[in-house]
Amino acid sequence: MSTASVSKEKECQAPRASARDRIFSAARQLFYKNGIRAVGVESIASEAQTTKMSLYRSFSCKDDLVVEYLRESVREYWEWLDEIVAQHPGDARAALQAIFDSQARKACTCDTRGCAIGNASVELTEPNHPAREVVTEFNRQKLERITQLCTQAGYKDPGALARGLFLLMDGAYMSLLSLGSTGPTAALPQAARAMMEGHPRG
Repeated sequence: MSTASVSKEKECQAPRASARDRIFSAARQLFYKNGIRAVGVESIASEAQTTKMSLYRSFSCKDDLVVEYLRESVREYWEWLDEIVAQHPGDARAALQAIFDSQARKACTCDTRGCAIGNASVELTEPNHPAREVVTEFNRQKLERITQLCTQAGYKDPGALARGLFLLMDGAYMSLLSLGSTGPTAALPQAARAMMEGHPRG
């Protein structure tokens, strides 16, 4: 049997993703690429090669899909952050710098529309939208984590530095959307370093 025939046979034998998984995967791609408001359930069902009825069997409404999309984005963010911090045990300042170095590399070397959670916070303005809680809690925890690292690094006013670094993080993504990867986002590591060097340590 030829190599091509074996590959084709394996493809046929591979189990197809469940309808729910296909729907969720399609929704994630479309929400991130086109924006949450611009994507309807018809588009998601079509991209997932299923029906609206199947979509509503897996998710009671579009808002539920949006919440799951953002929760998965949050999970991936913490996974990314934890991996970077773990590479610098006992050196919180190096961990902070590495976070900004990594964010700049991600932003400037891939086709990205910035931060999925930040984009959602701009789109979903209703205070009672179920996804707003996900966005708010994520940002609260992010600021808390940055503050903890600033405290561990020995800065005299960790809260003030953390707030500044937080603004740098989010501002870099917004700049990326309007001015691209060669804009101010490319200077993110240098900006973070300057901000940290400008804050006294104990």
